[in-house]
Amino acid sequence: MRIAVLKERAAGERRVAITPETVKKFAGFGAELAVESGAGDTASISDADYAEAGASVGSAADTVKGADIVLGVQAPDLELLNGAKPGAWVAATFDPFGARDRVEAYAKAGLEALSMEFMPRITRAQSMDVLSSQSNLSGYKAVIAAANQYGRAFPMMMTAAGTVQAARVFIMGVGVAGLQAIATAKRLGAQVSATDVRSATKEQIQSLGAKPIFVESVEGIEGEGAGGYASEMSEEYQKAQAELVSGHIAKQDIVITTALIPGRAAPRLIRDEQIKSMKPGSVIFDLAVAQGGNVEGSKPDKLVVRHGVTIMGYSNTPAHLAPDTSALFARNLFNFLSAFWDKEAGKPVLDEEIGDAVRLTQGGEVVNKRLKENG
Repeated sequence: MRIAVLKERAAGERRVAITPETVKKFAGFGAELAVESGAGDTASISDADYAEAGASVGSAADTVKGADIVLGVQAPDLELLNGAKPGAWVAATFDPFGARDRVEAYAKAGLEALSMEFMPRITRAQSMDVLSSQSNLSGYKAVIAAANQYGRAFPMMMTAAGTVQAARVFIMGVGVAGLQAIATAKRLGAQVSATDVRSATKEQIQSLGAKPIFVESVEGIEGEGAGGYASEMSEEYQKAQAELVSGHIAKQDIVITTALIPGRAAPRLIRDEQIKSMKPGSVIFDLAVAQGGNVEGSKPDKLVVRHGVTIMGYSNTPAHLAPDTSALFARNLFNFLSAFWDKEAGKPVLDEEIGDAVRLTQGGEVVNKRLKENG
């Protein structure tokens, strides 16, 4: 069983799909590990570190030659996979809805694409969930980056010269990233409030010491979609939510938006008139900017100033913490494959529940049910 890891080539990608820690763990199953030279450079992992852990280090062609499994953060281009075994598995993030052509190409090439984004949100798959592990650190980074851009103190400070008021931070969307953003802003001493379309998150917000901001006038709307993700709201709820947020957002110093709906463009949460109501010098960090943005006018990797408010967001937030996000991503991949490792077969054998959920292509065809249902 040969497991190969190539250097990431997507613009701005600094993560790597394997670490010396997981090299050793895979080797414990009897697997042969091959890593392309330089794969870990941007994540502070040297070729020597991989070699010491037991991996062979070489060119891309040598790395992928004879590979049974290829691991990636982002799915590699097909031409890089020449030499892999027929039917080889490729476990990575594929952006299946947004990059359907790539999925089709993998099918035609006879490769078995395993999309880590499609990992089901069930208890036994929590340790395999790359979206959660990466979102956790993204929520942290969003607050740190916004705090740096804000240019004022976060905590209340009482000095002989007077009192510095605590920053007001508003988190919109309380999934994994939002919860970490709340926790980080609280640690920095800010006054934190948060909102979400899912009523079940109210207690989570309060448990972290933040103030929940929820629509109370519209009954019977829970906002809970499949797998614990947010679902799209009715026009009635959207109107009520917009009115509530507009009044609250005008008083905030920093706003972090985190809302995403799988397979669809990011929902628009903040429009120009709401930005205009904010105080000059305020900051908005749009964590969904790469998926179309929650904020009107946001642009990936660019500072946009509208009405004196700075709007920012990264096209790849996890890549800004590459050593840590790589470590978590690599553990997710190991946890995924090791959970299904068949000692007699000397390889992982996926079950139906998780295997059918993550498998995009097999036998020259696109086989994933979610993809088929979305055309």
